[in-house]
Amino acid sequence: MEKSIYSSNEAKISHYLGVDFGRSKIGLALADDETRMAFAHDTFQNDKDFLGKLRDLVEQKNVKTIVMGVTRYGGDEKSADEKIEFGEMIERELGIAVMFQDEMFTTKMAQENIKLRGGSNIAKDDDKEAARIILQSFLDRNVKSYGKNIISHES
Repeated sequence: MEKSIYSSNEAKISHYLGVDFGRSKIGLALADDETRMAFAHDTFQNDKDFLGKLRDLVEQKNVKTIVMGVTRYGGDEKSADEKIEFGEMIERELGIAVMFQDEMFTTKMAQENIKLRGGSNIAKDDDKEAARIILQSFLDRNVKSYGKNIISHES
């Protein structure tokens, strides 16, 4: 008898979803709770279909926590407030915890990463790479190490 790896007894791994919010495009990254390594996933258009696509992704990937990038510096409070409101709307609509992570310079870092890997269409991939950086930064600050929780107390 051949055993399927898709058995109903199989534990379903939960995921974190990183979000790089933009008015026209939203970058997404995923990391599973086991490895806590973030990978660029996709870029969705910020349009009327976004929430439905996000809901499908959250269900398909068993997302338990969403990590959204927010920049908190003096000259960009409007943008930060817009991102926080967007995150709160996602939390209400999907019933999933939304955490916020500083995203200072993530787009610039994403573009540099893509260049270093020899990527040619930087604008196509920088949103999802920025989401990966946001998510990995969050995971690195809140990781389990040697069986002990290490939580950063930075704001």
